[in-house]
Amino acid sequence: MRVKTFFLFSFFFFFFPGGGPSDPLPTVPPPPLKPRLRPCIIGRLTRHNVTETLPSLVPQLTEVCVRDIVKEGTMKESIEGIERFDSPGKGRGLRVTKAFKVGELLFSCPAYSCVLSVKERGCYCEFCFNRKERLARCGKCKKAFYCNASCQKGDWAMHKLECSAMIAFGENWCPSETVRLVARILAKKPVYLYPSVSDVEDIDNKRREMNEGDIAGLHHFYSKHLDFPDHSDLLLLFSQVACNGFTVEDEELYHMGTALYPDVALINHSCLPSVIVTYNGTMAEVRAVQDMNPGDEVLISYIDLLYPTDDRNDRLRESYYFTCDCQECKTKSKDKVKLKVHKRSDPINPEVISNMVRYGRNAVREFRAANLDSHAPPSELLEICERSLDKMGAVFDDSNVYMLHMMYQAMGVCLYMEDLDGAISYGEKILKPYCQLYPAYSLNVSSMYLKLGRLYLALDRHSTGLSALKKALAIMEVAHGKDHQYLTALRKEIASQK
Repeated sequence: MRVKTFFLFSFFFFFFPGGGPSDPLPTVPPPPLKPRLRPCIIGRLTRHNVTETLPSLVPQLTEVCVRDIVKEGTMKESIEGIERFDSPGKGRGLRVTKAFKVGELLFSCPAYSCVLSVKERGCYCEFCFNRKERLARCGKCKKAFYCNASCQKGDWAMHKLECSAMIAFGENWCPSETVRLVARILAKKPVYLYPSVSDVEDIDNKRREMNEGDIAGLHHFYSKHLDFPDHSDLLLLFSQVACNGFTVEDEELYHMGTALYPDVALINHSCLPSVIVTYNGTMAEVRAVQDMNPGDEVLISYIDLLYPTDDRNDRLRESYYFTCDCQECKTKSKDKVKLKVHKRSDPINPEVISNMVRYGRNAVREFRAANLDSHAPPSELLEICERSLDKMGAVFDDSNVYMLHMMYQAMGVCLYMEDLDGAISYGEKILKPYCQLYPAYSLNVSSMYLKLGRLYLALDRHSTGLSALKKALAIMEVAHGKDHQYLTALRKEIASQK
């Protein structure tokens, strides 16, 4: 049964010491803009990425459960063509009351609260998440970057939680993204929690330990600026944050930050999604990827759909405390092709295949653990990938999802090491199976076309690069909408190569 509380951010010295948010924006040069070819070491999950994030919260200090705010969202103000309903076996959900065509926008939703990833500072505005070549930075902490004075002032209520603390702690300032977001939630409105039995029981030991660590970080870095609920309420809040949020990603699916979207959080999961969520600045946009008729439920995928049924449901159970019973999960119709093995005159023993599947799953976990170890050199990560690929390749076809997973990680490491030829070699092996295994209009496919297209152009393979970028553009016009800023930039990029 799905738990619908779920997943899915001294001091009035701002840009100049001694001043507040009304001070003029200084022209302090930012660090160089990061190149668009960046490592893609960690695989992507649709609703949430590697760092578990995002919450349920309340608009005022009343007897309102945090759960109910996420369930209620802002649907008190009706969205044309969309209604809330009780979805059998899933709790509250959304459905359409009129027809929507593929690529049509169902609705957009502003972030209730959001936080930009520390790694993206200098590339994106801290307030609006727009990407610019030149941003101005905070004159005090010199860490936060903004488009202009308007964005500076808009973000001050949240940035003041961190500005002085970043100076005081220096290099020791290291709250997790989850902690940063929860701090913003607590600063925005008081939170009053009514935990249910299922909320408490569903917090497993691993998640509880993570939550305890985040609570300690919250007290350590934000105690001077915030009043906290009691420990049990914080524990519940962090658990709900780990089930109600969304990773904000760019056009290549790189992690930009995390945000809470109450309306979008009402959408239930399916491995056969009818819509896709993309981001325009801090705004979430929901578009149809299937033609929808009145009465159809609005469904997204919370997870990466590349993997076979058992893996997908393990991930759902681990992160969201439910399993999926969609038609694909019932029939497992794509599992055989996703777990493709070499064809031989004498078939491979099923036990050998089963053992290799187990090895593939362990290899994924080993790489993730090594990647999270900040001391692991790229050469070691690449060696893990190559060793795993060599062993699995004795049984698995190159299109097997465990092979694809390790190739994707290897491609990311090659990018990090600036081995463009190596990255292209892996990317070319990945692309065709991606097109076959992912649903139509998948961002995983468009992002791979983008990566390869830009790599080809970097190596002066112009016609091949332009072809890849145009294929990415065709998918993105449906997923992002034809007027999205990413589409405008991509069209300019293509035109500049002609």
